[in-house]
Amino acid sequence: MAVVTQYATGRRKCAVARAWVTGTAGDITVNEKPLEKAFPRLTLRQIIQLPLEMAGVMGKYSINATVYGGGPTGQAGALRHAIARALVTMTPTFRTPLKKEGLLTRDSRVKERKKYGQKGARKRFQYSKR
Repeated sequence: MAVVTQYATGRRKCAVARAWVTGTAGDITVNEKPLEKAFPRLTLRQIIQLPLEMAGVMGKYSINATVYGGGPTGQAGALRHAIARALVTMTPTFRTPLKKEGLLTRDSRVKERKKYGQKGARKRFQYSKR
């Protein structure tokens, strides 16, 4: 039987993740490194593995991913988005639990730009009365 591989792209902040999900039992590889080396923090690994837990297929799929841009948190969120999208295209029955958890929606929150006449995006320069 042929092994099915599904590709998906995920985004979060400035990070972009490309994930190839294969139907064989295996591990998660990010930028040709194991998940534990690529994301040392446990919370980030839990974020990445959340779509697999919600679909109930932990350890049943092998994931090869490339991630670039942004920081570790944005990269983990982008990879989570990519994995969720790939799982839905492989098995459409996963759509309901993943959609209910909000894993198929792209998190559109990005850094707000600095405005002129101000110190930052919202912070103003100090007001002097006299």
